[in-house]
Amino acid sequence: MSVANAEHKDPILLTPGPLTTSLQTKQAMLRDWGSWDGDFNQITTRVRQHLLEIAHAGETHECVPLQGSGTFSVEAAIGTIVPRDGHVLVPMNGAYCQRIARICEYLGRRVSTHSYAEDQAISTSDIDRLLSADPSITHVAIVHCETSTGILNPLQDIAKVVAKHGKGLIIDAMSSFGAIEVDARVTPFDALVAASGKCIEGVPGMGFVLARRSVLEQCKGNAHSLALDLYDQWVYMQKTTQWRFTPPTHVVAALDQALQQYRAEGGLAARGARYAANCKQLIDGLAALGLRSFLPKEIQAPIIVTVHAPQHANYNFQAFYNAVKRQGFILYPGKLTTVETFRVGCMGHFGDEGMRGAIAAIANVLEEMQIATAVAA
Repeated sequence: MSVANAEHKDPILLTPGPLTTSLQTKQAMLRDWGSWDGDFNQITTRVRQHLLEIAHAGETHECVPLQGSGTFSVEAAIGTIVPRDGHVLVPMNGAYCQRIARICEYLGRRVSTHSYAEDQAISTSDIDRLLSADPSITHVAIVHCETSTGILNPLQDIAKVVAKHGKGLIIDAMSSFGAIEVDARVTPFDALVAASGKCIEGVPGMGFVLARRSVLEQCKGNAHSLALDLYDQWVYMQKTTQWRFTPPTHVVAALDQALQQYRAEGGLAARGARYAANCKQLIDGLAALGLRSFLPKEIQAPIIVTVHAPQHANYNFQAFYNAVKRQGFILYPGKLTTVETFRVGCMGHFGDEGMRGAIAAIANVLEEMQIATAVAA
């Protein structure tokens, strides 16, 4: 059994979510809750307030939770915030930006895209130019941390340019919220979307949108779907404190517990510092094995690292993955179209020994596969 499994019986998830959770978070799911019960509604209210506090958004925004994966909430945000005759600009440098564009197409929202290489951050000058060239654009939708690579886009600068043009900004902050600062007091946005099973270290099953109150109030009738209508969900919650439809009660209770641990750890600063330390330890450790990360450090988010696969005849990702799993760690396949890679997440409830154990496991597997000295391209 590896060092990592001294605390965790199950393999440690070095993925972009779901991720490894604490024992306390798991134990929070052992109780059943009535969906209309007053005690459960208090949990929902507390969770909504705490999520707003992380973004310093309590004075200006509303937190609207939604059942399902994070993509459910991304689609809900676009479908509710963008009017049916709206026009969305989506700058694209990864798979999740592409997903946003596809959502817009499904919803019948006019969409324009601007593409970058997979190792290139979004340029604020491009956003400025594109908005100046096409005044019909009403909204810009961006991914803060593009999980397909780990790239960190310059959110605050983009937000200022979008605000200068008087357009709305929708942020997919799925893999950044709670670990990388997003301050609503200085970063204007209409909607920010994240989920329970990411940097807050809850379990998957619930997304949420921090929507600007003044914008949300004007969104009645925009949504394409009853289930994904954030305006209707918000109005109902304001009146009753309840969810419109059966909530993921165990997920909400686990998130409430995870948020308590988040605050006890020291909030965003501490969580971000822990992930940054994991990221540095990972990149340095893999470099010592001859494995090179895909992104330059200037745009590498401390969330997930894309790694060049060894250029060696013995390398096969599935065999590599299975061997690392046997040593107690779950990795993630690459998502790039241009080069072969794999990904290693830096999020989750595990300490320094967990990341050291992962690096040691990868080293052991490379040696088993007789490619320990191979250097990536």
